[in-house]
Amino acid sequence: MEQLLAVHPSSAPEPAPTNPRPRWCLAAWAAGLLVAVPTVVTGCRLLDTDAPTPVPQALSFLPWLTLPAALAALLALAARRRLLAGWAVLVLLATAWFTLPYGPDSTSARGPVVERLRVLASNVEFGEATDALVEAVRRERPQLVYVSECDRACVDTLTAALGATPGTDPGTDPGTGLPHRVVVDGEGSTGSVILSAYPLTARPPLPAAMGMPGATATIGGRSVELRLAHPLPPIPRQVDAWKRELGRVAESAAAAHRAGSPMLLAGDFNASQDHAAFRAVLDAGRLHDAARLAGAARTPTWPRELSLPPYVQIDHVLVSDDFRVRSVRFLDLPGSDHRAVLTGLDLHAGR
Repeated sequence: MEQLLAVHPSSAPEPAPTNPRPRWCLAAWAAGLLVAVPTVVTGCRLLDTDAPTPVPQALSFLPWLTLPAALAALLALAARRRLLAGWAVLVLLATAWFTLPYGPDSTSARGPVVERLRVLASNVEFGEATDALVEAVRRERPQLVYVSECDRACVDTLTAALGATPGTDPGTDPGTGLPHRVVVDGEGSTGSVILSAYPLTARPPLPAAMGMPGATATIGGRSVELRLAHPLPPIPRQVDAWKRELGRVAESAAAAHRAGSPMLLAGDFNASQDHAAFRAVLDAGRLHDAARLAGAARTPTWPRELSLPPYVQIDHVLVSDDFRVRSVRFLDLPGSDHRAVLTGLDLHAGR
């Protein structure tokens, strides 16, 4: 009887199974969240649109979005979510592809070199870096200087320090004479100036909240279009204005291209190669970013004065096919939150 009531060990009830992978479910959720932003931003880059806020702001970080995309892929693989892992890998590859420089790596300049020149583009941040700019110009000796956020005091200082014709003022370095200028008069961020060693014929400034002066200069016997770009930044509530102002810059570049004029377009564009509005400027004028041609397309120029290093290149010198780029350097000017761009160029005859 006792044998009949005995329970055989093999027939004892097994403990209820527990979920062995709760942490991997959390990993899958984390992977999905991590890949969401790179998906949206890279998708807009693929569709060639800047879209509404917050996409224009996020596009400035596009190269850095490879990090969350890569982490998402690893988490999804660890959680054995194959579909999610595949999506994250696809987004990672697309993001990495778009970090490559935009546009060709050379110009089609023809004919002999008719002029060698240096161009310096600088945002002096409400005039605070004016003295540092004067020192840089005296040291580097550019023939053209594009200055954004140059208020009246800034213009007066630059004119007094650099404006003498070489050889006419004993107190002026003969290599830094920039006696010609076109100015958009304004205070704070609204003023701008182009300083030149070559005589200038002023062109109407582009309609914009901040100064975007223009001029023509005879350089090496050729009439060259000069334009300073400084559109509004793409902060929330003024993205549409940013797009409109960059659109006017693109129209100016297109007009120079139709006229067959060499063009030097430089300044603080408040846009990187990842913004469709900036690429439209390049495409409309058949222009090239000098930094891209010099192998420095991703060198960041802003912001300088934070605890973190600069992370995005928004200061550019753009050139038409009539130029070849000899060199590009980025200068730190104390007082400014931007790095200045110094470019060595050769202007060709074009025939």
